[in-house]
Amino acid sequence: MTTGIGAVIDERLAQLTLEEKVMLLTGRDFWTTWPIEKIGLRRILVSDGPSGVRGEVWDERSPSLNLPSATALSSSWDVEIAWRYGAASAVEARRKGVDVVLGPTINLHRSPLGGRHFEAFSEDPMLTARLAAAYVRGVQDNGVGATPKHYVANDFETERFTADVEVTGRALRELYLRAFEDAVVEARAWLVMSAYNSINGATATENQLLESPLNDEWGFDGVVVSDWSAVRSVDSARHAQDLVMPGPDGAWGDALIAAVQRGEIDESTIDRKVRRILRLAARVGALEGVAPAAAAPAHAENGIAFAREAAAEGTVLLRNDSILPLAAPGRIAVIGNNARHARSQGGGSATVVPEHVVSPLDGIREAYPDADITYTVGAVVQEGLAELTRSGMRNPVTGGPGARVEFLDQAGTVLYAEDRLASGLVYFGGDAPIGQMSSLVFETDYTPTESEEVGLGFASVGTGRVFVDGELLAEKTADAAGEDLGAALLSPPAASTPVSFEAGVTRRIRIEFRRAPSSGTLSHALSITIGTEPPVVDADRLIAEAAAVAAAAEVVIVVVGTNSRVESEGYDRASLALPGRQDDLVRAVATANPRTIVVVNSGSPVELPWRDDVAAVLLTYFGGQEYGHALGDVLTGNREPGGRLPTTWPAAMADVPVLDVTPHGGVLRYDEGIHIGYRAWLRSGVRPAYPFGYGLGYTTWEVADATVSRVVGESASLQIRLANTGDRAGKQVVQVYADRHDSAVDRPTRWLVGFAVVRAPAGTESVVAIEVPRRAFAYWDDGWQYEAGEYRLHVGFDVGDDRRTLSVQL
Repeated sequence: MTTGIGAVIDERLAQLTLEEKVMLLTGRDFWTTWPIEKIGLRRILVSDGPSGVRGEVWDERSPSLNLPSATALSSSWDVEIAWRYGAASAVEARRKGVDVVLGPTINLHRSPLGGRHFEAFSEDPMLTARLAAAYVRGVQDNGVGATPKHYVANDFETERFTADVEVTGRALRELYLRAFEDAVVEARAWLVMSAYNSINGATATENQLLESPLNDEWGFDGVVVSDWSAVRSVDSARHAQDLVMPGPDGAWGDALIAAVQRGEIDESTIDRKVRRILRLAARVGALEGVAPAAAAPAHAENGIAFAREAAAEGTVLLRNDSILPLAAPGRIAVIGNNARHARSQGGGSATVVPEHVVSPLDGIREAYPDADITYTVGAVVQEGLAELTRSGMRNPVTGGPGARVEFLDQAGTVLYAEDRLASGLVYFGGDAPIGQMSSLVFETDYTPTESEEVGLGFASVGTGRVFVDGELLAEKTADAAGEDLGAALLSPPAASTPVSFEAGVTRRIRIEFRRAPSSGTLSHALSITIGTEPPVVDADRLIAEAAAVAAAAEVVIVVVGTNSRVESEGYDRASLALPGRQDDLVRAVATANPRTIVVVNSGSPVELPWRDDVAAVLLTYFGGQEYGHALGDVLTGNREPGGRLPTTWPAAMADVPVLDVTPHGGVLRYDEGIHIGYRAWLRSGVRPAYPFGYGLGYTTWEVADATVSRVVGESASLQIRLANTGDRAGKQVVQVYADRHDSAVDRPTRWLVGFAVVRAPAGTESVVAIEVPRRAFAYWDDGWQYEAGEYRLHVGFDVGDDRRTLSVQL
């Protein structure tokens, strides 16, 4: 900020009373800050990201762009893609009037059991840092604030509100803080979100780490916003925590005013926080008379087209027995629950509501319009309730699509009513009187397309009565499994009762729901899904039917994946196995037809015990709303699978060297120190299914030459010449790892120090320069320390691939 803007901020600050200053430090509601007209300050609207921008309401009537998951983004290893991803998010934010995107999530993949793995980037701090910085620049270059989160060591979900992470200063600096550093130091992030957990005995909102290194070393001048309800005491105001969310309730307010008046907290501490909020307001154009940091978007990214491109760029080809790209076959068998009902995103607060999602089945049909395509489910993956099919719902009041939803008080008087198009309802802000309601009534005329017996009911914490055609079928209660906001609100328990539906026959569905008593943040929020649980089926029969369909086809495409009970905010994973009978399905199908391509629709690692028995394996993560189109592009070869693994994929969960995500006695000890991810795998000597950095393409590459062109100030510059030796244009990610065998300190076996994306036509060579900065050779010991001597640099296409080995002397 210039001196001029600083002076304006000081002048506006001087006009505020203590009460007004303190009011500014807690949100007005779930998503906005307080406006103060007399100083020309409008509200600042923040919104959940990071794989899209939901906006002020969680509502299918206000759809949002659904980008591929962060794991797909990081698999591109491409800082330009990351910048464009941020730019697309900013364009979407501007469309929705949003000033701040609550993303990116850049906690590390310490354990594959982390429930929010899909939302974060990588197990490597350097890869995470570079991509996160590019994302932040893409958002802020387009005039919207970015919020790297969750600061810091918030790499798990179990007991995340209360757990204390015990971690060494060295591991903090070299891994967990390193992941945040570039987003602050280089990209100059306008906000950082503090986490729920404690770090070495102090909660993140009351931790010295908010001051050092964030402010005093990295020069952060933005706003530290709390994760929602993370601030729990007035003492946190003594620390470099600036904004409490959500509001209007919170731990500060009158208690903070009183603490200042008693002299327990100096008013200058309050002024510092207010200055930062006003500076943010100036940057996003919320402070009258001050030009915003970017008056107009710097890059108008086409969100739909980019979502399709980014999904292909993040797709990782793990195995290919010369079947891909797939020439147009006459008969294709498409198998799998996730082929028709794909996961385009993970669960929790990162969820957005897209206008449409292109399923893998849709994409395959479009990619091969002349093929005879047969679909069968093969195995049931769904757990819990699925929403009612929108096309089958008719509003009994308006006669149009959807349902009528009413909110009633204790006397049964309607406080508020709305017409909805979907049966999955989340009220996390907005106009609905959640805090005043006593009950909710949902009603629709539903016409199913299939005849089957299913479980009809609701998913929410409370008691519901299920009516069909006016008859009360059941009254059931669903109890919360814990106090976690993400699990209780965004992944609630379900209760249902058996109902027989006949295809084409309309039934009136009515759910009367009374939620369980709640307080604090939860008292103003509600999530409820009206829907059906899967019917009881003969799993062996489904697999046998799929095998028969596979045997009759020229090629088989099986889509396997996780479900909403496996990867979501609020809880960690208990297993890396695919849910249901999907492994048995793949084995049976591959036996029936060896020309089987398996598409993996998961946001994070799963076991693939059949991986060597199929013709190809494509890892597509959560592919966003254009998932099916991107898959079609990759299968046909219109686009190359551009991804390389940002995280090691194990052969079996028992092999994983760092696995524990469960606190013991309230403490989660990061006893592995600096050895997580591929560093831990290399140290253990156990071979994973697929190593960090791994991925195949549709052409072949060689490292023709690699040299160290210069070493200046203990930074090294490499010149690497790559040859595309195949018969088509392609992409490669060249990676550089360092090692120091005779180090006097504990070091990783090797660690990533540089990478670059190379694209080249068939039969050509390309030269790329990779700068390995001085810090890449340092270790932390009460400051960055440098060890003189020889380091080896390994150049290759994954962490264990030594195409060239170079030496540098520092």
